Amino acid sequence: MNEIAGDGRPSIEAASPQRSQVGIWVTIAVLGLLLIASAVIAYVGWTISDAAVPDSGYVAMGFGVLFSLLVGIGLMALIFYSSRKGYDEPAVLIEEPGANFDDVQKPSSK
Repeated sequence: MNEIAGDGRPSIEAASPQRSQVGIWVTIAVLGLLLIASAVIAYVGWTISDAAVPDSGYVAMGFGVLFSLLVGIGLMALIFYSSRKGYDEPAVLIEEPGANFDDVQKPSSK
């Protein structure tokens, strides 16, 4: 596994995980069946009744979709901003120069 290469360094082999081809095909089949089932349910839901949606309903739905997109885009922008600025890094204690923490008195419990 870690054999020594010609230059004295251990060689690194590429990892090749053994995946079951049957498991992959079962997953694809289940996801395909879920897609077909959701399409059938959506079609039946749209065509089963004669309920008319007023124009104000479509306007409200449009505003809801637009608001959801804006919130999602805004939150993703905040995630990228905080990641780039280093706000996601773990906290680090920055000691003040010249501070001697041995001189700090512990509070007395009386």
